[in-house]
Amino acid sequence: MTLYLPELSLSNTQFPNPSLALAEPNGLLAFGGDLSVDRLRSAYRQGIFPWYSYGEPILWWSPSPRAVFIPETFKPAKSLVKFQRKHNYKVTLNHATETLIQLCADTRPNEETWITKQMLSAYKSLAQAGSCHSVEVWDGEDLVGGLYGVAVGQIFCGESMVSVKPNASKIALWYFCQHFISHGGKLIDCQIMNPHLASLGAIEIPRTTFQDYLLESRDASMVSSCYDSQQLFIS
Repeated sequence: MTLYLPELSLSNTQFPNPSLALAEPNGLLAFGGDLSVDRLRSAYRQGIFPWYSYGEPILWWSPSPRAVFIPETFKPAKSLVKFQRKHNYKVTLNHATETLIQLCADTRPNEETWITKQMLSAYKSLAQAGSCHSVEVWDGEDLVGGLYGVAVGQIFCGESMVSVKPNASKIALWYFCQHFISHGGKLIDCQIMNPHLASLGAIEIPRTTFQDYLLESRDASMVSSCYDSQQLFIS
């Protein structure tokens, strides 16, 4: 069976309606275009994200169901709390975004990663434009993990997590959830469910429900200091 997949124009940043995404492969919506800051911002505001491997064209996705965290319900495991008390990792926000993105790429073989050189460059540019943010976890002076993603109003669209040492990405998520809530955040998007996300408490919601969240939250304001470069603490 032949499937029709729209090709994006380089002359504008318009996307097809996410409701037109394929059921198989789940959420594939379009291909082509570029990874400019304007196009990426437009994509995330519509619940669309790029995801492709080396040797493939840029592929754009909007899957259903959508994996998300409800930050106000996130509770760290007792073992994680005990671990952090013992190791006292330092957690920061936007202290080393480009380095953290690079770390996410470097910890995966080329044949297994979607963080291509093109993607690296694009998200670093998005960070410089103030839309991509990172949570870094430090053991002394060493960056040992964290997460990064894209801010869309009161929603944070997580892109990738990494741990070089045990529990680093879990601690990043824990600290960020508390910080995010306290600054007006409502929802953390994590795109597609996997066992690791499920173990941390992610849930799945229909694409239509996620789109409703976007419409309500993408133009809503956060506390202005939310994404200032700072150290994060648990209250």
